[in-house]
Amino acid sequence: MEGDEALISRKLVILYGSQTGTAEEVAERIGREARRRYIVPIVMGMDDYEIVNLIKENFVVFVCATTGDGEEPDNMKAFWKFLLRKNLPSHCLQNINYAVLGMGDSSYPKFNFIAKKLFKRLAQLGAQELVPIALADDQHELGPDAVIDPWLNTFWETILQIIPLPYGKEIISSSNKPIPRYKVTILSDQECSNKVENTDAELINKTLGDNGIHKARSVSKDCPFLSAIIENKKVTTPDHFQDVRLITFDIASSGMSYSPGDVLMIQPSNLSEIANEFINFLGLNPHEKVLLSQNYQDIPLPKHLPQPCTVRYLVENYWDIQGVPRRYFFELLSHLTTSELEEEKLQEFNTAEGQEELYSYCYRPRRTALEVFQDFPYASKNITLEYLFDLITPLKPRAFSIASSIKVHPNQVQILMAVVKYKTNLFKPRVGVCSTWLASLDHTTNVKIPVWIKKATISFPKLLDTPVIMIGPGTGCAPFRSFIEERKCHSNQDGKCVLFFGSRSKCKDFFFEEEWLPLQNNGRLILFTAFSRDQENKIYVQDRLKENSSFVWELIDRQQAWCFLAGNSKQMPSDVSDVLKETFMSEGKLTKDEAEEYLKQLIRTKRYQRETWA
Repeated sequence: MEGDEALISRKLVILYGSQTGTAEEVAERIGREARRRYIVPIVMGMDDYEIVNLIKENFVVFVCATTGDGEEPDNMKAFWKFLLRKNLPSHCLQNINYAVLGMGDSSYPKFNFIAKKLFKRLAQLGAQELVPIALADDQHELGPDAVIDPWLNTFWETILQIIPLPYGKEIISSSNKPIPRYKVTILSDQECSNKVENTDAELINKTLGDNGIHKARSVSKDCPFLSAIIENKKVTTPDHFQDVRLITFDIASSGMSYSPGDVLMIQPSNLSEIANEFINFLGLNPHEKVLLSQNYQDIPLPKHLPQPCTVRYLVENYWDIQGVPRRYFFELLSHLTTSELEEEKLQEFNTAEGQEELYSYCYRPRRTALEVFQDFPYASKNITLEYLFDLITPLKPRAFSIASSIKVHPNQVQILMAVVKYKTNLFKPRVGVCSTWLASLDHTTNVKIPVWIKKATISFPKLLDTPVIMIGPGTGCAPFRSFIEERKCHSNQDGKCVLFFGSRSKCKDFFFEEEWLPLQNNGRLILFTAFSRDQENKIYVQDRLKENSSFVWELIDRQQAWCFLAGNSKQMPSDVSDVLKETFMSEGKLTKDEAEEYLKQLIRTKRYQRETWA
């Protein structure tokens, strides 16, 4: 009991809200630094943490990114929604000493908006501030570390005043080679023979669950459904610059259902040829079977990794070998190399001053872990299976907007997916892990894909007489195709269904043309198209919106239409917002400030919803 009390008194909970992985990486860094100070860290995504336990914690660090137009990351939504409940007592978090580190980009208007709101909300609920909030900025010439590094120094000074180092102990030097997160045991032939032999395909089934039990257990991230591909249809012409697929999955025995706006989550694998290249370069034995055990009591074993499993299974199904390495990757490599030159360069990459060079070397060209290994051969020679679990992050599930209605496609779910492929200054083109893998599969393959449904990030009106304006360039039209299919099933549809669709060319990438034109002809759909490359002057969806501003204002203001936008998050969403505000001023005779407030009111009341991605 005494030991348990000592453990609790030295516990630091580190919760992250991360969209792209940056906040998660920083949270894990704080966890490593805590261990060097003999503090037990608990590092978790906010939505994975049992929020009712928050009132029992003493020390909590929150690391959160801001996404889109001042929104919380997906893995923070449930946590944040709970904290915003009006019935929470104003003193419910009075036992907590907290710190907030925001990850943001000052080129966006709502810079670190969520971190600021979280910091304020925690204080409202009685939590005690440990150190002032830190707002890291991607735009700083030294990157986010220009804020993170000095803030962490202040944070650890503060923490050690409250939780001093154990008697006789000193902070473990960062120059010491860290202990791997897991202990890896390679099983002998005799040990393997004493265990049930499974193929890697059988391991996937065993780990994720037999599809037969899904009727008793709901399909989720922890219990995905193993789906087969029914059809993998290319919907762009052969001479088009982009390969876009309409992929149909079989969900007949899953018990899953979905609504327009819902998302299909897919757990990808690496292509075999890429896995082979990785295995061969590092000299791994793909047939070896390994068993993992804990080196740290606060780091649990991977939940979905079968025990034991082959090295090939790890490379193909667990490690994100095509991902771009994070900063800690270079720190750890510096401990493994026997070359002074390599060590110096790797250590430089791990400093705030070296971030610009690291960006040029790794992040801008999207260099993969294997390509870095090839550039640092002395470090690569010393990489063991244990350290690969620290160097390479696990493959993360990918989210795709559902492009079908279950009423039209019973027992099926469809996605509209662009196969990611682009060039950088590296010789090999960069490819998307999930999209390239899915594009290689069809109904003739035996591969079963782990999938589950995630509830809507956008929600459509339930009343059929509510007018709906949908703005969906490119594959952003996917959730709108789902909604259009759903509405056409109702003969008593009264509300106007308006779609602004944009692509490059009417002849090359006009998705669902054969479905939407007949609906337009019989008055079930009002369709505006913008084909940017079919004329000398480029035309985009925001141009069509501007051309039809009086119609848009009539729908939004007088007919109380709901408006939706989905697509790439770069420039298009802000351009559309600008056009909408111009419309409110020109057609509604509002001032600039009134137009801004009108748009905010639409967002607050969910009459303007956006789903964007990088």
